[in-house]
Amino acid sequence: YLANGKALSMGETEGIVKVVADGETSKLLGMHILGAHANDLIAEGALALSKNMTSTEIAHTIHAHPTLSEAIAEAAEGITGNPVHIFRGKV
Repeated sequence: YLANGKALSMGETEGIVKVVADGETSKLLGMHILGAHANDLIAEGALALSKNMTSTEIAHTIHAHPTLSEAIAEAAEGITGNPVHIFRGKV
């Protein structure tokens, strides 16, 4: 939640979204969400699982800004190697 604008504005920085996907096919295998409003967010994970989506498809799904659901897209982008709000590299 620390890289999520909505969570920051709510003062809810403790939380995590974890997307679990197959290493070869990127097919979604599961999703873990801990934090504020996790009960609302997990519905997207359930839908993605029922539709056999891949992490790439989740990452390419439009998520409104600022919303907590952007954390799901960010987690999926982490699998594809293109997270928008999480810095990876040297300064």
